[in-house]
Amino acid sequence: MSKIDEILSRYREGGHENLIPILQDIQEAEGYLSENAIVRIGSFLKMSTTKIYGLATFYDRFRFIPAGKVHLRICNGTTCFINGSAGVVAAVRESLGTEPGQTTRDGRFSYELTACQGGCNEGPVICVGEDYHTRIRPEDVPELVSKLKLLADLK
Repeated sequence: MSKIDEILSRYREGGHENLIPILQDIQEAEGYLSENAIVRIGSFLKMSTTKIYGLATFYDRFRFIPAGKVHLRICNGTTCFINGSAGVVAAVRESLGTEPGQTTRDGRFSYELTACQGGCNEGPVICVGEDYHTRIRPEDVPELVSKLKLLADLK
């Protein structure tokens, strides 16, 4: 039984009210929502894939491409923004050559912008897994990315 089948078996077939929990469960298990997953959900819930995709794209927490081996979450909340997160985002964009929500061609990195991560007095904050990097400045980004490349190579 595939991961998707196992997840769908926990829900009532045709139960439209379960769409968001199903999407969340599949993304947690697979890391993103593939076209195959959307089609399988549509068949299971007897919903059009267009409606499912439309709802999923409404929420910025759903991903439609796999995350990189190392996934950065850059706080862009009010305090981090005031403390310079825009410059940090620009430095990450330049270092990785991608936009937020994208994955590098080699699959090593992806990043997203988030709302507050709870480190307001330590911002700007970049979270990598469970590790928080605080008081990040644009000039810190190249060294951080170099260190994280070593981590990506280990995964």
